[in-house]
Amino acid sequence: MQNFFSWDTLATLAGCAAATAVITQFVKELPFLKNIATQWVSYVIAIILLLGATFFTGTLTWSSGALIPFNAIVIALSANGAFSAISRVTVPRSDKLP
Repeated sequence: MQNFFSWDTLATLAGCAAATAVITQFVKELPFLKNIATQWVSYVIAIILLLGATFFTGTLTWSSGALIPFNAIVIALSANGAFSAISRVTVPRSDKLP
C-alpha cells in the first residue's frame, strides 16, 4: 500500500467513515465550526468525501450523485458512533488496580 487513503478506499463505507471521523475530530474546534453541532460537520465532510471519491474514480453520474446525501448520512452516523464508542472505553490505570 503506497497511500494511507486512495479514492477507491474513500468510496467504501469503512474508508469514508474512518476518514470522516479523523477529519471531523481535526477540524471541529476551528473557530468558525465550533458553534456547529459535530454531527452536521461530519455530514458535510462525508458529502465532500463521497463526492470526491465518486468523481475521481469516474463513477459520478446523476443517479450516483443523487444517492450521495443519503449515503453521507450513513457515513456520518458511522463515524460519530465509532468515535463515541472509542471515547467511552476506559483503560484502567495501574494505580487503581487492586
